[in-house]
Amino acid sequence: MLSWGAAPAQTLKVTLLGTGAPIPRFDRFGPSILVQAGPATLLFDCGRGATQRLWQLKIPLGAVQTVFFTHLHSDHVVGFPDLWLTGWLPTPFGGRAVPLQVLGPTGTVAMLAALQQAYAWDLRVRSTQDVPAPSSALAARDITQGVVYEQAGVKVTAFAVAHGEHLQPALGYRVDYAGRSVLLSGDTGFSENLIRFGQGVDVVVHEVAAATQELLQQSETAKQIVSYHTQPEEAGKVFTRIHPRLAVYSHIVLLSTTPNLPPPGAEVLVPRTRTTYAGPLELGEDLMTIEIGERITVTRFPPSGIR
Repeated sequence: MLSWGAAPAQTLKVTLLGTGAPIPRFDRFGPSILVQAGPATLLFDCGRGATQRLWQLKIPLGAVQTVFFTHLHSDHVVGFPDLWLTGWLPTPFGGRAVPLQVLGPTGTVAMLAALQQAYAWDLRVRSTQDVPAPSSALAARDITQGVVYEQAGVKVTAFAVAHGEHLQPALGYRVDYAGRSVLLSGDTGFSENLIRFGQGVDVVVHEVAAATQELLQQSETAKQIVSYHTQPEEAGKVFTRIHPRLAVYSHIVLLSTTPNLPPPGAEVLVPRTRTTYAGPLELGEDLMTIEIGERITVTRFPPSGIR
């Protein structure tokens, strides 16, 4: 456990449920971040395995009140049907009793309408088996840049990010609570708009991508994919300009597009970042928690916790 500063008072708690990419790894599940602020339990993206990670922490799926999507790439949303449908079961791991709020970029409402149609049989059958129908309902909204959530002292601001021209719309989010704040980048390349919205923030949780030079020289596909993301040297420039109390890497894209050229290891990310950034930096892991108060405390989940 690492910490900076004095003892905490009111805190903003961030848990990296999944720090991976589309690669189906056991140690890095799909991108998903839990933010707990006062009475609010908020989930940002819902990638593969988000429900399993929540229950590893003994957090009922029904405790998640609002889900925010950064964009609609499958690796960021593929775990949502599980969260939604498993979360309304009347069990210790479910228990949702009210409609689930879902906010995301244009296309979110249409995607959820299609999911409701796809799971119509399940919804109909379970609603006749003493499972309250309102708990399966979805309250969805397409959003754009600006304040999109403000309840009980918790404010969530969405902002546009640079995830490739043809991959728009894509959003990042800033959460403010009790004088504390965290910025979540979503998928993005180097973004001046992200830097603007990140001014004065305590913690930045930022994506990162890396590929070997050999792969980039041989593969146009790899070069294109990397261009949609932020390489470590670019991320370091972002951190230097925002100057957070702590920067954290999540959604870690270690790229290979061909079997004979393996991806780089995660150990290259921090040294490459250090060429442009000298401040506090953590390489995120699944189930890592960051508590933001007068002191910032980082806790890594025990390796034996992956069961």
